[in-house]
Amino acid sequence: MISPHSERKAARAAAQAPPPNGPPVWDGPPPPSYAPAPRTTMERVKDLPGKVSIRWRLTLTYSAMFFVAGALLLVVMYFIVRAVLYTGFEYRLRLPGDTPAELASYLETQVKLLRVNGINEVLDTLVRQSILALLGVGILALILGYLVADRALRPVSQMTSTARKLSESTLAHQRIALSGPDDELKELADTFDDMLTRLNVAFDAQRRFVANASHELRTPLTINRTVLEIALSDPEASPDLKAMGRTLLEVNARNEKLIEGLLLLARSERELAVRKPVDVKDVAQTAVEQVTPFAEEHGVTLTTELVSAPTIGDPVLLERSVSNLLENAVKYNVPENGKVWIRTGMVDGALVVQVANTGQHVPAYEVNSLFEPFRRLNADRVDSAKGAGLGLSIVRAVVQAHGGNVNAVPREGGGLVVTIRLPGR
Repeated sequence: MISPHSERKAARAAAQAPPPNGPPVWDGPPPPSYAPAPRTTMERVKDLPGKVSIRWRLTLTYSAMFFVAGALLLVVMYFIVRAVLYTGFEYRLRLPGDTPAELASYLETQVKLLRVNGINEVLDTLVRQSILALLGVGILALILGYLVADRALRPVSQMTSTARKLSESTLAHQRIALSGPDDELKELADTFDDMLTRLNVAFDAQRRFVANASHELRTPLTINRTVLEIALSDPEASPDLKAMGRTLLEVNARNEKLIEGLLLLARSERELAVRKPVDVKDVAQTAVEQVTPFAEEHGVTLTTELVSAPTIGDPVLLERSVSNLLENAVKYNVPENGKVWIRTGMVDGALVVQVANTGQHVPAYEVNSLFEPFRRLNADRVDSAKGAGLGLSIVRAVVQAHGGNVNAVPREGGGLVVTIRLPGR
């Protein structure tokens, strides 16, 4: 229930609040920003592993192992070459027999010094050249490690890509189908494919049940409506009987509308059977013409800004989704001087349909739940006089079947702004 005070407040806001303007791509205000708490150096160091991707962690691991192995090999080679030089290179000085002893001792000392200096020079050169070679090999190991990590993670990337493409309409034919040896990654991919198969069977069984149950329920409802209409047309029927018959007709009509909504929802969640070029401008214009009498009955003004937006899809389902948005915008509006705006167009290569309305304030945390079946604002399967709660669920199902998305945000001043995005033609 809306109090008279809140009704007057909403009516004043509706009269003052301007229609949505600018490109229809707004998804709501940014989240509030807070100053981050200061962090110590140790905390930043501990957070580093969590900020490095698995690809780079594997790359750095491969490179570090290669670098350490190369360094150990160079150390071993250094000691081997050193031992060979000291044991393999012996200089013997041959002097005439009449050489003085002091001169012979001096010359032998100089020869030993020359030997040691030569060996040290060779070892120093070996160390310098080995370090340069190790750095070059380390860079090469880093590049090769990245390529090896990329090849090792390619099946995981394929699984991620498949999971992103999945929806209820693509479960029937989208699989990873990983080829290769029967290793851990192949086993993981096969398990994922089996899970997709089970999900597809479950979704298909659910959709068939809803469709079959809806079809089975339509027949008795049609019979009930026919019987009630015949009874009401009887001139001898008492006023009490006619009043009860009209009440039952209203209940029957609501049940028929619920069944139609369930059928449409089940159809929307399947893969599209019809795909042909369609201009959403024409679809929106048809929906506006259908809803205009309903809006006039409720005292709501419709404002249109329709620009050509071609796409590929099912025109009937697209028209039903736009009509549902407009009907909801009219139903859940302010009691007096209500307004509804609808816009279509192309933004950044994507088709955009936006519907905004005046109305009561909608909390941001309640918006996402409105797209669930049988959910209404501030009520769950209660207070259903305005509808069955399937309108936005059908909109979301139709949009997702067309490869798009739908978002809703509270409108400043009351009401909602619902934006549909679909891929362009």
